[in-house]
Amino acid sequence: MEQNNYHGKLQKATGSGFGAKSTSKEIIKGIDLIGKTAIVTGGNTGIGMETVKTLAAAGAVVIVPARDAEKAKRNLEGTANVIIEKMDLMDPGSIDAFTEKFLLSGRTLHLLINNAGIMWVPLRRDSRGYESQLATNYLALFQLTARLWPALKKADGARVVNVSSGGHQFSDFDFQDPNFLNREYETLQGYGQSKTAVNLFSLELDNRAKKYNVRSYSLCPGAVGETELAREAPIDLFQKLGYSDAEGNILPEVAASLKTIPQGAATTLWAATSKSLNNIGGVYCENADIASLNSNEKIIGGVKAYSLDEKNAKRLWKLSQEMTGINFDLS
Repeated sequence: MEQNNYHGKLQKATGSGFGAKSTSKEIIKGIDLIGKTAIVTGGNTGIGMETVKTLAAAGAVVIVPARDAEKAKRNLEGTANVIIEKMDLMDPGSIDAFTEKFLLSGRTLHLLINNAGIMWVPLRRDSRGYESQLATNYLALFQLTARLWPALKKADGARVVNVSSGGHQFSDFDFQDPNFLNREYETLQGYGQSKTAVNLFSLELDNRAKKYNVRSYSLCPGAVGETELAREAPIDLFQKLGYSDAEGNILPEVAASLKTIPQGAATTLWAATSKSLNNIGGVYCENADIASLNSNEKIIGGVKAYSLDEKNAKRLWKLSQEMTGINFDLS
């Protein structure tokens, strides 16, 4: 019987031997990526940059599309096997230009790691009127994957790794008003919705793509310190969440719980390279293994069943095609 992960049927740990403290170096040990090509969005800072450097050190050619190409060049200076290209995830035309150039190069794409994302932002809209977190964290990912599909299919063994978040627990996907046109905007609801969309897309993509030997995964990197994700976050929001004191200083117990950047990149690298995932896809991962289903609202961690719902995954695929104007036909 053909396996799929609709409703979280496959959300069971593999016994990977790794955990929350595992690092990128531990995950990649013994893995040879010579001859492989990877694309990593958001690859010039934080866990994205750690992912790029680790893949490149293992022999892969890594292409890093970045809005600020000069910043990317500075941050990745001296890293072998890395190519910087220009791309802005908030600009659909920029995504098309990048993907057209890549396809014209004739390269095969073995790994597409959709790592880039935004969080804690005020209400903004792109040129189409779409809310910025939905546009950046999800719709750009859908467009990029769809445009690069010919190169993924050509690999005969590619993986698409989509960095989601435990923040998907902030919100299910609102099909009635995804762009906050008729409801009050709340930044964490917008973020949660966008990450639930990432999970639903990863689930549906895997089910459609596996017959071409392309597998798809979503994951939570964990709460990671020293990233740029919270650069626009207001202090009072952290205070309300119990993360900081009255002066805006992060609480010691919170700081102690944060992962390092090498630990934060570990699950991405595990999903991208682990042999234990060769015959399984569409799963949500955390702490360098497949996560468990979470039905307890008071517990953080794991994956919510609503973000692995078959009906909503198919519904979102259809809506995504309508919103982007892209017919993502995998044939």
